[in-house]
Amino acid sequence: MAAVEEGLEPQLAAAEDAAEDAADTVDAWPAAPPLLAGNRLSLDLYPGGCQRLLHLCAQQTPQLLEVEFLQLSGHEDPQLLEATLARVPWSLPHLRSLVLKGGQQRDALGACLRGSLTTLPARLSGLARLAHLDLSFNSLETLPACVPQMCALGALLLSHNHLSELPEALGALPSLSFLSVTHNRLQALPTALGALSTLQCLDLSENLLDSVPPEIGGLSSLAELSLASNRLQSLPASLAGLRSLRLLVLHSNLLASVPAGLARLPLLTRLDLRDNQLRDVPPELLDAPFVRLQGNPLGKALPDSRSPPGTPMVPEMPRLFLTSDLDSFPVTPQGCSVTLACGVRLQFPAGATTTSVTVRYRQWQPEPRLVPLGPHDTLLSGVLELQPHGVAFRQEVGLWLLFVPPRSRRCREVVVRTLSDDSWSDLETHLEEEAPKRLWAHCQVPHFSWFLVVSRPVSNACLVPPEGTLLFSSGHPGVKVTFPPGATEEPRHVCMQVVRMAGRELQALLQEPEAAVSPLLCLSQSGPSSFLQPVTVQLPLPPGITGLSLDRSRLHLLYRAPPAATWDDITAQVALELTHLYARFQVTHFSWYWLWYTTKTCVGHLAGKAWRRLRLHHVNLIALQRRRDPEQILLQCLPRSKVDATLRRLLERYRGPEPSDTVEMFEGERFFAAFERGIDVDADRPDCVEGRVCFVFYSHLKNVKEVYVTTTLDRQAQAVRGQVSFYRGAVPGEVPEEVPAARHRKGVDALWMATLPIKLPKLPRSEGLGHRANLSLAPLNLGDADTGFLTQSNLLSVAGRLGPDWPTVALHLGVSYQELQRIRHEFRDDLDGQIRHMLFSWAERQAGQPGAVGLLMQALEQSDRRDVAEEVRTVLELGRHKYLDGIRRTSLDPGGLALTGTSASKSPERV
Repeated sequence: MAAVEEGLEPQLAAAEDAAEDAADTVDAWPAAPPLLAGNRLSLDLYPGGCQRLLHLCAQQTPQLLEVEFLQLSGHEDPQLLEATLARVPWSLPHLRSLVLKGGQQRDALGACLRGSLTTLPARLSGLARLAHLDLSFNSLETLPACVPQMCALGALLLSHNHLSELPEALGALPSLSFLSVTHNRLQALPTALGALSTLQCLDLSENLLDSVPPEIGGLSSLAELSLASNRLQSLPASLAGLRSLRLLVLHSNLLASVPAGLARLPLLTRLDLRDNQLRDVPPELLDAPFVRLQGNPLGKALPDSRSPPGTPMVPEMPRLFLTSDLDSFPVTPQGCSVTLACGVRLQFPAGATTTSVTVRYRQWQPEPRLVPLGPHDTLLSGVLELQPHGVAFRQEVGLWLLFVPPRSRRCREVVVRTLSDDSWSDLETHLEEEAPKRLWAHCQVPHFSWFLVVSRPVSNACLVPPEGTLLFSSGHPGVKVTFPPGATEEPRHVCMQVVRMAGRELQALLQEPEAAVSPLLCLSQSGPSSFLQPVTVQLPLPPGITGLSLDRSRLHLLYRAPPAATWDDITAQVALELTHLYARFQVTHFSWYWLWYTTKTCVGHLAGKAWRRLRLHHVNLIALQRRRDPEQILLQCLPRSKVDATLRRLLERYRGPEPSDTVEMFEGERFFAAFERGIDVDADRPDCVEGRVCFVFYSHLKNVKEVYVTTTLDRQAQAVRGQVSFYRGAVPGEVPEEVPAARHRKGVDALWMATLPIKLPKLPRSEGLGHRANLSLAPLNLGDADTGFLTQSNLLSVAGRLGPDWPTVALHLGVSYQELQRIRHEFRDDLDGQIRHMLFSWAERQAGQPGAVGLLMQALEQSDRRDVAEEVRTVLELGRHKYLDGIRRTSLDPGGLALTGTSASKSPERV
């Protein structure tokens, strides 16, 4: 101990100097807000948190003696952080919770950076009351020696470090009930772990464990155990002795067998064995409703082994199944097969990487900047981002993306589109059908970027050599392009797409029964824009027209050069050679070509209208109110063919006006919904600007959003009759004044599209705003630093949305049926009272427990109330941003500090 104290002398001296400098600096800050809030001291998001704490210690602030919760950032200077922590036992003797997390800063790719913390000062063992210690997202390689000496410790969080082992001394903690060591490098567990008789939750997922010691059966109080995403090949039979176990997660391992005794655990409600190597399981587990076995080769025979005797067996490729709370996974040179929570599958062959790589993924909502579409393309999926970008694999990685089956497949194909070298390209794609309406787009990718699935006109391509070649359309055999010898000096890639227009649409547009057009031809190439020799293009004559009977004065060859949207008549500029069925002409550069047969003049203008109609979708807009909660509004934009089926499904839970009149929209077109006449959106949303909700139309996606609305009018006096209007384009600063007059005209150029009525019914006196004023609920902050916090007001909002669904939500939250019946009886004449009592009594029991907010969102989704779950998720995200904005507004940003060498932490996002 003396040696330790001697080693700290220079550090403490440096800390004292830093404290004096900090005191001078802090005293100079204008109107600095108080750092202490009750018994909490949160300095993890403050620049120079250690210096602030040293300043408070130097001032001998009396309130420090009352502090029970302390948060510091792991991104502080290591020496300053260690010296600061050495003073904590003296200055904060009543400390009960110490959070020293990293992860508040991110790298250029958006990944959380680990803190610099590698050890803790020995003097922290003197914190006799410390019950909660969080060292997540740091650089610990060994557990600090002072931790096993913290006798009052009840919760220990060590996730996202570099720990390769845990000490045997850890088993001496008499009060430990929660231990999380996820995302480390553990290869073995100490046998003393089984001595933690008070341990209730143990999470060891995402490590390198290949075995579990039998002593783990001594954890008599253990209720939750997660060993997911390790390398376990077997389990000890002692697991069957964990009589308190409720949740056992073992997915994504190499298990070939499991103990039969697991089926006899009296309290077990979930056993997750997905994605292992199980070919046979005990019958009592096979039929148990709480067991998950997907992704196992059940019933399959072992592959024949032709290896010589004595050759070691090579284990099958590891398989991982990620849950929704994980956005990254490790890939080793051994390879692995991964299924993401969003349904995407990845297969990394052995040798794809030479070192371990952490892969991160994110699902983006489609929007024009992320969805590059050609004029005749349609989007069939969301946007998947895989990181790290640009890292080349030694072997190509298999990627399977789920997509919505296209309504029309004639002369069209499905491809995966990706960003590569700052340009978008289409990958060779194979389709796999798992079920009639469950299709996969499979491709091989050499590196990671953004990926999406699109439907496009069939594309035929070839490499044109100097000797010349022939290219023809697979969907329209009469469309051909002949390249003569000498057309190019260097080989170049050429691509052809053909689009057909229905004759009825053209005749309706032109009001001419004899009008006809050929297929629309699009030619593109790489390299120089022109060919050295004329290239011969062959197009079929318009339907019903032959070379022997046509009137050449009515035949027009039209040409369009992107990005211009105009079509030019070039009939007089080329020599048209006509046969009985085809027209041939020569060109030196590529673009769009179209043959028209009509008596009309100004054919180029008419072709522009026809081409625009080819790309338009006929849609209807709907606005429905939930029957049991009229403040919940569902907004959706649907293709006309889907409206009836969608309404039949929705009208069981919603009611509202008839859909709007048919509107024409382009694929990927922006529009927005604006609530008017006294109605406004009830909560901040990232897709909402001053009560206007943003949309992007994609014909094969749902284009649906649910929002909650409110009003400033007195609903106790009368019902509120408002409306929602739909406008084209991105949300403007204000709706232009000419819009009301523009509602009398329609078309793709009109800003206004539709207006639908919204009615908020009159409230009885007992249901007015006064019922919230009479609440006497204890203030609380439900949640933790990882997921964010929900306040009393947030929970009241959730309670107001549940309605008759509350018993289902309660059961998914773990509320017993007996308690449910008691609440119903106690508040038998007050539905709102039932909901609020259930929700707040559950929240009070969860106070201080990690993962409570995630449990609430999971219960809402399992109860088919994803609308409320999305609202909770939005509240958490907005709360996090508002908290950081508040810090900056109160002069706590780096620009308002006189300290040098500090920088503001980036906004921590959920990992």
